[in-house]
Amino acid sequence: MAPMQSGNEPTVENGQTAAPMSVLLVDDDRELCRMLAEYLGPEGFKLTTVHDGDEALYLLGRHHFDLIVLDVMLPRIGGLDVLRSLRQKLTTPVLMLTARGEEVDRVVGLELGADDYLPKPFNPRELVARMRAILRRSLLLEPQPGRRDRIDAGPVSLHFASRTASARGQTVNLTGVEFRVLEVLMHQVGVVVSREQLTRQVLGRRLTPYDRSIDTHVSNIRRKLTMVAGEVSIVNVRRSGYVFTVADPKPAS
Repeated sequence: MAPMQSGNEPTVENGQTAAPMSVLLVDDDRELCRMLAEYLGPEGFKLTTVHDGDEALYLLGRHHFDLIVLDVMLPRIGGLDVLRSLRQKLTTPVLMLTARGEEVDRVVGLELGADDYLPKPFNPRELVARMRAILRRSLLLEPQPGRRDRIDAGPVSLHFASRTASARGQTVNLTGVEFRVLEVLMHQVGVVVSREQLTRQVLGRRLTPYDRSIDTHVSNIRRKLTMVAGEVSIVNVRRSGYVFTVADPKPAS
């Protein structure tokens, strides 16, 4: 069966006509796909839907998408395996759809490079809000006139053109969310940034009591930075948030 598409009309933003954002929806619930196709078209999204992991990987190897909405539970190749495979080649933002209560799937998805997750069942308006937040974040990562090419903190440099970090000549590949988290923290070295602030600035939504998304992203960044810059830390300040610190260099003996 050919992939289903919808939402071919251009959108209008700030009085100007713009092409609709191209979204790949991967879900084997065909009724849900039909409902979302009807809902997302008028919201300014060009939606392509497929129903298993093989179809998703085939399309991703041949077409560009601005965003992928990926269900964890898929036939043939599961959603987490699809994510693992595509992250070897693509940095396309991914929003995972998970079963309500499946905390393990959410954590594993974020560790594999998903940008955010949404538990099923969900309100389509919440899905649209999450999608727009991810896409806004992607636009913020694009080179901006007048913005510095990079920011530095200790041995770590954050490069906006490549969306990577580096230290001592070694590159650290980051997901879009990880890049934004690190940018916020590096702009305020030595200052505690609350989890609420990070969630709002990076994920574009308020922090809820059981939301551990930011914590997982910070853990991923720590793991990556430790390999290239041992004196850099992202410290968890209990009940407050996170602070980016750089240890003083040890005096020569």
